[in-house]
Amino acid sequence: MVNDWIYIGLFILISLFLPSAAILIAGFLSPKKPNIIKSTTYECGIETVGNTWVQFKVQYYVYALVFLVFDVETVFLYPWALAYKQLTLFAILEAVIFVIILAGGLIYAWKKGALQWV
Repeated sequence: MVNDWIYIGLFILISLFLPSAAILIAGFLSPKKPNIIKSTTYECGIETVGNTWVQFKVQYYVYALVFLVFDVETVFLYPWALAYKQLTLFAILEAVIFVIILAGGLIYAWKKGALQWV
């Protein structure tokens, strides 16, 4: 039992060491020639006019999050659809409950106005 935890500890140590070592080595070996042109704001090849820190409406983020949630949950439904003929009644009821929870979330987002693009 303790041997299993040693492997997990080694994995955590290696997973922390390798990315930090790569970042440090890249920082030491990368060329450093700063100048004014490199430190200017660049956006699509056009110089920015006015304030570059523009705030976006929160609604865009909420809309994207709702899309992401339903998109990921669709991926969870895909294995159920593939194995539909082999599923037991319990598994089908689980899928139905999952879809009901999804529908509840959709109705909630709809009533809150999160899906209106204005």
